[in-house]
Amino acid sequence: MKNRISELRKARSMTQQDLADLLGVTRQTIISLEGGRYNPSIMLAFKLAQAFDLHIEDIFIYEEENGS
Repeated sequence: MKNRISELRKARSMTQQDLADLLGVTRQTIISLEGGRYNPSIMLAFKLAQAFDLHIEDIFIYEEENGS
């Protein structure tokens, strides 16, 4: 699943550590999220949406794994 976390974070002049502190996670979690190596729990997705004042679907872009 793709996401816009890096773009949204940079638009708000936040560092990865700033966002991690706001969400109560590690910077490594933010790095993994931004790199697409980790999909967040639903609770973390809600926290991200709240932090950016957006809907979850405005942050995460769902793509079919297999175009069946």
